[in-house]
Amino acid sequence: MFWSPQALLAGIFATLAAAGLIMACRSQQDAVADRERMVEEIDAMVASTASISSVAQLDPRARAAMAEVPRHEFVPPKYRSAAYTNRPLPIGHDQTISQPLIVALMTELLQLKKTDTVLEVGTGSGYQAAILSVLARELYTIEIVPALGETARANLERLGYTNVQTRIGDGYQGWVEHAPFDAIIVTAAPDHVPPALIAQLKPEGRMVIPVGSLDQELMVLVKHADGTITTTTVAPVRFVPLIRE
Repeated sequence: MFWSPQALLAGIFATLAAAGLIMACRSQQDAVADRERMVEEIDAMVASTASISSVAQLDPRARAAMAEVPRHEFVPPKYRSAAYTNRPLPIGHDQTISQPLIVALMTELLQLKKTDTVLEVGTGSGYQAAILSVLARELYTIEIVPALGETARANLERLGYTNVQTRIGDGYQGWVEHAPFDAIIVTAAPDHVPPALIAQLKPEGRMVIPVGSLDQELMVLVKHADGTITTTTVAPVRFVPLIRE
C-alpha cells in the first residue's frame, strides 16, 4: 500500500493528538486524586486542632469546594508539583498562596450561604476567590499588586468563575460601591482591623481576618444589629503583611 507524505503527516499528527489527549486526561485524573488526598489531610488536621480553633470538621459545602477547585491552576508552573501539599507557595512579588488548611479553615469560619455577597481583601493568584465563588452568590476581590491582580483575573476568567469581580486597589478601604457585605475575608495581616471593613459589613455579617505584626492571630468578627462587634480569637497564624497605598 502506498501512503502519500500528506497522509503520513496526517497520521502522525492524529497519533500525537490522541497521545496528548490521553496524557491530559491522565493529568486531570491525577489532579482529582491529589485534591482528594489533600482534603483528607485537611480533615485530619482540622480534627486534630479542634481544641484550638473550635472547628471540628468542615461543612460539606466547604469541603466539596476544596475538592473541586484546581489549586495547581493558581500556582506558578515551577511549583505545580507541590500544589496539593499542605504548605504556602510563592506566587511572586513577595506574596504567597496560603496553605490549603488555612484556606479551608478561613472558608469554614465565614459560614457562607449561597445567597451571600462576599468581599475578599488580597486576591493573590485567585485561589481563595475561586473557593469562595463556589459557595457564594457574588464575590468582590481586591488586590493591591497590579501584576498579581491581572494574573488572578485571567486565572478566574479562564477557569469560568463568572460570579467574581476583581479590582486593583487598596483593600484596606474596602469596596464601598458594592457594600454592605454578608461576609469579608482578609488574606494578609494588618496590625489592626480596618474601620472601613467593619463599616461595610452587614448586620449579623462575619469577617475573618489575621491581625498583628510579629505575633498574629486569626480572628472572627461578628457585627450585631446595633453595630457592636463580637471578636473571637481562633488561632495563631503567620500571614504576609497587608500592603497599603
